[in-house]
Amino acid sequence: MSEHLPQTNYLDPEVLQKLGGLELVAREIVEGLRVGTHRSPLRGFSTEFAHHRQYAPGDAIRTIDWRVFGRTDRYYTKLYEAETNFDCYILIDASSSMNYASGKVSKLEYAKYLAASLAYMVLRQRDSVGLSVFDSEVRAYLPPRSSLGIIMEIDRLLRDVKPTPRTSIAKQLHDIALMIKRRSLVVLVSDLFSNVDDILAGLDHLRFDGHDVVVLHTLDSHELEFPFKGAWCFEGLEEEEPLTTQAERIREEYLTNFNEYMEALRAGCVSSQIDYTTVNTALPLNDVLSEFVVQRQAMSNGGRR
Repeated sequence: MSEHLPQTNYLDPEVLQKLGGLELVAREIVEGLRVGTHRSPLRGFSTEFAHHRQYAPGDAIRTIDWRVFGRTDRYYTKLYEAETNFDCYILIDASSSMNYASGKVSKLEYAKYLAASLAYMVLRQRDSVGLSVFDSEVRAYLPPRSSLGIIMEIDRLLRDVKPTPRTSIAKQLHDIALMIKRRSLVVLVSDLFSNVDDILAGLDHLRFDGHDVVVLHTLDSHELEFPFKGAWCFEGLEEEEPLTTQAERIREEYLTNFNEYMEALRAGCVSSQIDYTTVNTALPLNDVLSEFVVQRQAMSNGGRR
């Protein structure tokens, strides 16, 4: 992919420059292989051997390397050059709670910049990227493609996204799991303000189907720290009843409940081998992305899974 950057609303050249040559690793889709910067961008059949991957249900029997089986007593399939490319699905929560902003940028706007940067990184690796924007249902969808034009389509789609009152995160996760036919990298960008057990069930559905799942839990610094003082009227962003009170009265209880909620999500993700990262929208985007990508590469190289 050319390094020429198209004119867009949500790609920041400075952010991309600071990210440099970092790659978004898809660890489980092709085990043991550093996928990403492929020798050939062509799709389809290739006779040039690339690497082995442990056999998974649904793989063609003819691809099993019986010599490797004889040495290891384990089933491995042969992967060829074109088969090492992966599909990445970026899912953005566009419900009203994502519209909250204590500063200049809302969680939803931050998520748009985050998604655009991730999409560009994937394309630069010659992999395919797609986008789904949802609330209580899918509002917009672009299937994965590896051509540069998808960046412009993603940018136009993101520009038109407006927050809507309700969300149904778990339902959308189940729906996307049913829709994706090929094992893929699925990145969820959301504040996850919904029932924790339901969200984890949806994420587990994706993992059960063999997808590599990443959760970017996108939160405002005020939600994380609750720095309010004095009398406030706290209004729910998804049709909840407003609460007027002295902030100091509820701060301790709020932080206790909020941290328990975050820990439940984190623990559930870790248990299901899902990458969970908290994204604080007060931090520079390039710092958040760099830390996330570097940690992911380190875990991949360390063979965590």
